[in-house]
Amino acid sequence: MSTDPQPAPMFPDGLSAAEAVRRLQTEGFNELPQAGSRSILRLVADVLKEPMLLLLLGGAGIYLALGDTAEAILLGVFASASVFITIVQEARTERVLESLRDLSSPRALVIRDGERIRIAGREVVRGDLIVLSEGDRVAADAVLRDCDDLLTDESLLTGESVPVRKRPAAGEAMDAATVAGGDDQPFVFSGSLVVRGGGIAEVMATGPHTAIGRIGQSVTALETETPRLRQQTRRLVVAFAIGGAIVVAITVVLYAMYRGGWLEGILAGIALGMSMLPEEFPVVLTVFLAMGAWRISQARVLTRRASAIESLGAATVLCSDKTGTLTQNRMMVARLVLPDGGVLQPATATPEAIAPPFRDLVATAVLACDPQSHDPMEKALHALGADATAGATLQRRYGLRPDLLAMTNVWSRDGAGVAAAKGAPEAIAKLCGVDGGALAALQARVETLAAEGLRVLGVAEASWSGEALPDAQQDFAFSFRGLVGFADPLRPEVKDAVAECRAAGVRVIMITGDYPATATAIARQAGIDPERVIAGPELADLDDDALALAARAPTAFARIMPEQKLRIVTALKACGEIVAMTGDGVNDAPSLKAAHIGIAMGGRGTDVAREASAIVLLDDDFGSIVKAIRLGRRIYDNLRKAMSFILAVHFPIAGLALLPLVTGLPLLLGPVHIAFLEMIIDPVCSLVFEAETEESDIMRRPPRDPQEPLLPRPLVLWGALQGILAMLATGGVLLLAHRNGMPDDELRALVFFSLVSVIVSLIFVNRSFSSSLREALLRPNRMLLLVIGFVVAVLATSLTLPAAAALFRFGPLHADDLALTAAAAITTLIMLELSKFPLRAALSRRADKPDQVVKAASPAR
Repeated sequence: MSTDPQPAPMFPDGLSAAEAVRRLQTEGFNELPQAGSRSILRLVADVLKEPMLLLLLGGAGIYLALGDTAEAILLGVFASASVFITIVQEARTERVLESLRDLSSPRALVIRDGERIRIAGREVVRGDLIVLSEGDRVAADAVLRDCDDLLTDESLLTGESVPVRKRPAAGEAMDAATVAGGDDQPFVFSGSLVVRGGGIAEVMATGPHTAIGRIGQSVTALETETPRLRQQTRRLVVAFAIGGAIVVAITVVLYAMYRGGWLEGILAGIALGMSMLPEEFPVVLTVFLAMGAWRISQARVLTRRASAIESLGAATVLCSDKTGTLTQNRMMVARLVLPDGGVLQPATATPEAIAPPFRDLVATAVLACDPQSHDPMEKALHALGADATAGATLQRRYGLRPDLLAMTNVWSRDGAGVAAAKGAPEAIAKLCGVDGGALAALQARVETLAAEGLRVLGVAEASWSGEALPDAQQDFAFSFRGLVGFADPLRPEVKDAVAECRAAGVRVIMITGDYPATATAIARQAGIDPERVIAGPELADLDDDALALAARAPTAFARIMPEQKLRIVTALKACGEIVAMTGDGVNDAPSLKAAHIGIAMGGRGTDVAREASAIVLLDDDFGSIVKAIRLGRRIYDNLRKAMSFILAVHFPIAGLALLPLVTGLPLLLGPVHIAFLEMIIDPVCSLVFEAETEESDIMRRPPRDPQEPLLPRPLVLWGALQGILAMLATGGVLLLAHRNGMPDDELRALVFFSLVSVIVSLIFVNRSFSSSLREALLRPNRMLLLVIGFVVAVLATSLTLPAAAALFRFGPLHADDLALTAAAAITTLIMLELSKFPLRAALSRRADKPDQVVKAASPAR
């Protein structure tokens, strides 16, 4: 029997596509009901708990008590708008997350209409034939129709970590009483993992009808911990809220005692509280992480955990597989080598130049392949010798084993039998009994081919008399037929991507199962240039300290077993590196989990590797990793710009709310004005800064320190400097106009327009720290234009529409008044831009010191 599972005779074609669609419509998707979804009423209730909304509603109630219905209605409208925006944003976020869940859901290889197709696991239906291979997560409860050496891990259902052995069904049926666990069952269960072998199974139950569905568990659910950025944001908001509550309480008491009644004092306190509470922090963080995951997905990179976005910009080491990541995973036969040393390059050879010994070598290599293979090397061999299996019948396959990296196929043709083997040259040499000088010559040829970046397989052949086949392939009398060298071309974008990583301070380490010479050749082609290549056996002899020391230098690893990757990751982490790690196999899961950023291959990777990872490359492209790092840095940069802007804006707002109490001026800004300003600040932070393109030097900076707080001291000082200058500019306008005897309603309009103009200038100040003002002004950002257009339209309406002017209690402004507001904004902008030069120089000097992490503390970062 072949180890490549084939459908049983009674199920040759599986379901038809039409029948699968009908069952999908009738029985629903193969997924469990989504838990935790919030209804509209629950969402509204959650929104009503927000401090800013409570302040708005409180202010509306006080205005009603004072008899000011218009102000109360306007605050109610702002409150309703806040609820509406939150609901729309929640729905948008859910759509984004749902699309990401679709991308990350387990996939299944099914047989429909006689063809093998890969579909999303949620599209599997009852009656489907699913093809199971090592590393797959079973998509649904099913009965095995055919299997070979199949073991599954059912610990998700049983709690028992020891894999269980499976057998094909012999008439048994699966029902609700069928339970997991125990050897020699013909059933596989949704959520279990195939740890060895393969098979074909007929789906009996999907979705909530599976064993895991009946006990209400979700296989793909991951326990989410609060990301570090979210924890920091909450602490910031709590700290501001506590400080603000104290100031508000004092303000209410003083205002009531010296300026008027308690209701007016409470209104002043509400306005001050709204001005001091930076409730935008959690909103901005939520939007940035959700939109960041969406933006990264546009680069064919799926972010499965929000913490990966904040870690990307801090990565210092990128451990990459070779095959399919650095290279194209598109093998071609580049060399044929006979036992006597004869060499042929098939790509350049004419048909007549291919002598019979080379044709025999190709034919034997093809016979050693899977007839329906998806392996790139076997595809290349089939393309070279497509007719080798004509008229032959496959009798048995001997698969690869850890103790013998070779595989053998036994064929019969016209009453004669032949056993063809291929595998690692040392394993084939062992099967053929090659030793002494012949073995040394063979090893020299292998090293020569490997030095050219070729992957080398040995080929052997044995006759079979038709008697009972042996239990192991070592029992055949093999003869060595030669070597086959395969070339896997480097991806064209890899060299530039590696250079970009090096410029960004991210060291690239290649980890491969190939020979050291092959690893060295590919690494040099990619521009990695390792000083040392450590092979698996050498690594096994190194203790942890020696490995950590070796990992500090430019290094590549070759002939590495999957379990050794965990040691490499651990050693790098011990050196203080922030490690990103790629993997695709079942045994890669520990190293993917251990790495700070686990990166699974979405194309060729197994389900267990994807679930253990934080990021999935949908196209297995190394260049996509670099794009993700760049986007991660951009997202973190823009998040800090938004935080700096938020911090700066609250200074003049709070200052104008406090100034009347200190100076005896009339109360100019009430809750309605603060609420309107918040309606500007939130979209500016959530939309404008999130849409900012990356800084020109974003991939020329060293990685940021992952332990650095979201608002480090230099960024706080920079935000405070902006806020103080903005407060001085708007306060100066207020004092100047009041001294000239401007009426209160006109003064209120002038101060409000000045404040909004200064806020707009702060947007341009925070758009970039490393580039000039001219570049910041000319850098395209469609969202910025839309927001500014909206602000101008609302301000114009508040002046020209009597009803709006009455609501805001605005008086008329003249051209010279508007010129004064523009002058305040321009002055603030120029002064802050000039202040960037000494700050930028100081940051550059400190960034030159490798032990300083101030490089990550600038507003642009």
